[in-house]
Amino acid sequence: MNDRNGQYDPETGKPLDQSYLECGLPEDLHESILRMKESWNIIDSGRQDNHWDLCWCDLNALINSYEVEQVISSEQAWYLREKYLRMGKE
Repeated sequence: MNDRNGQYDPETGKPLDQSYLECGLPEDLHESILRMKESWNIIDSGRQDNHWDLCWCDLNALINSYEVEQVISSEQAWYLREKYLRMGKE
């Protein structure tokens, strides 16, 4: 099966491109993601970012809060954690 952006996972039937999980996020969560991306860019370039831990904690707290309040689904929450916090499910 093909969609316009690629393929579907044959086991789950979900698109392999999971960027749809970022649609409709609350504005403050979106802003926190942008700050985290900027911080990772600094870290990944080999420089030190003194605000990385603040960005990480802020984004993690927002994801957790919105998941508990059911503003975002658990699937969205884990997608965001893995992509932007670089966390893995255990």
